[in-house]
Amino acid sequence: MPEPLRLLQVGAGGMGRAWLRTIAANPDVVLAGLVDLDVDVARTAADENGFGDVPVAASLDELADRADAVIDVTVPQAHPTVSVDALLRGLPVLCEKPLAETVRECLQMVAASEVSGKLLMVSQSRRYFRAIAAFERQLAELGPIGTLSCEFYKAPHFSGFRERMAEPLLVDMAIHQFDLSRKLIGSEPVSVYCDSYNPSWSWFDGNAAASAIFTYADGTRFTFAGSWCAAGLETSWNGRWRASAPGGTATWDGDNAPVAELASGEALPAAMADDPEEIAGSLVEFVDAVRSSTTPQSEVHSNVVSIAMVEAAVRSANTGVPVRIADVITGAHTEALATTEDPALHAALKAWPNPLKAVGLEP
Repeated sequence: MPEPLRLLQVGAGGMGRAWLRTIAANPDVVLAGLVDLDVDVARTAADENGFGDVPVAASLDELADRADAVIDVTVPQAHPTVSVDALLRGLPVLCEKPLAETVRECLQMVAASEVSGKLLMVSQSRRYFRAIAAFERQLAELGPIGTLSCEFYKAPHFSGFRERMAEPLLVDMAIHQFDLSRKLIGSEPVSVYCDSYNPSWSWFDGNAAASAIFTYADGTRFTFAGSWCAAGLETSWNGRWRASAPGGTATWDGDNAPVAELASGEALPAAMADDPEEIAGSLVEFVDAVRSSTTPQSEVHSNVVSIAMVEAAVRSANTGVPVRIADVITGAHTEALATTEDPALHAALKAWPNPLKAVGLEP
């Protein structure tokens, strides 16, 4: 058996504690250190999760030489700094979603992965639900998807920054559903028309509700309708899904096993595996990818497209017109070239003959 992968975790907040529990439960990894700007918070988090002998520090620099890889569980605005720093030190990184706040920053992180030659993977944890895998297998039997829809209706009272955001639902939540649509459809999005708004009773300052329709390269339409101020009969946090294909229809309520019916009226059972779920699944795939030098789901180049879906939806909501995903990415590439100060990263960005090919949006 190979030696456990030594992980340095950066970030010891609420999500950081969830990652500590996940690391503790995985025999293929060990925690080599915990970093947080507040060292007392890091020490408490480590102690409470059985890592009393693990060193803590206020910066990655202090503990980087103890690790084989980094888990970046900092706030989104810190991801570009922390993940790029780790990559340029020669450490592969598993970064919490979202990769960054803008596509421009995401492309700079792609460049850092290329320059370092190290893996940067994003933990899109909802890809790892057993029910999603079963749903995907049903869809494969039903044939190419014509229409995929997701309804998302919740009423959380977060307080704090989410209730002050201009587009809280689209920016902070919809990345999960947008990214899952790519996994399920198996194609790439071309454009989106989105309308966001804020119901009169909303406790959010910004738009807490939105409807979006994405057109995919293979002709599939993905529709998303959701609200964060929809009390009563709430959906799962994963949303409620429905797919229509030539061979029949499949639905998933977001929590339980999916249900499918063939065009003949015969039920198509769900085959549920016993795979690790959510961030535990992300960690397993990351470790396997590091050891085998394979490309995992949500590798940084590909994940940029999911971030671009969010940015395109927000731009469409602001302008009232459809927005092409390609335009978002090419515009972000121009911005990245103009703002990237590190010479090596700038050279990597400039070397791309086509940014759309670089992120897999074009063959």
